[in-house]
Amino acid sequence: MKYVLMYSSRPDLDAAVPEERRMEVYGQIFQWFETHASVFVDAGAELQGPETATTVRSGDNGSPVVVDGPYSEAKEAIGGFSVIDVENLDAALELARSWPSLGFPGIAVEVRPIVEHRMD
Repeated sequence: MKYVLMYSSRPDLDAAVPEERRMEVYGQIFQWFETHASVFVDAGAELQGPETATTVRSGDNGSPVVVDGPYSEAKEAIGGFSVIDVENLDAALELARSWPSLGFPGIAVEVRPIVEHRMD
């Protein structure tokens, strides 16, 4: 079954992590991707910060409106994502629990199943 792993953080808490420690964990993340390469459907992507976002949303009259910044006003920001193919939710959660950044404050991995449409 395919799942999306969405890696999120709290930018307001990121500054509390010393740069040396951040770089150490970044190296662990590269190793984590190598170790689990067999379950990744794609390479995923690391995203630039939410301050670089541009959002297209529905305007008051129903026509599309382009706005600077993320649409969500949440404190959390999605920093990247990956698509995995594993046996079940338990396997996806086991992988998510091993995400190297989880030791930092405000870090989370959201696990969501992908809707797979069948064309019979």
